[in-house]
Amino acid sequence: MSNPERAADTPYSVNVTMGKTYYWCACGKSKKQPFCDGSHSGSEFTPFAFEAKETKTLFFCGCKETKTQPLCDGSHNQ
Repeated sequence: MSNPERAADTPYSVNVTMGKTYYWCACGKSKKQPFCDGSHSGSEFTPFAFEAKETKTLFFCGCKETKTQPLCDGSHNQ
């Protein structure tokens, strides 16, 4: 498996809405970070579907190295 492109060195702060599904970009190529715009087409990557369990602010991974997809786990600091 190839490595994703690093989209950012910090997480993206996003206000999510309970019950809504968000599609996190796993390849790092999307122009609509942290979410998918279809730029992964033709690659081995697929977006990660995330359904918000509550309305609140979450931090979506920008470095694409998180072990807790799609949320930041601090991997960008390593």
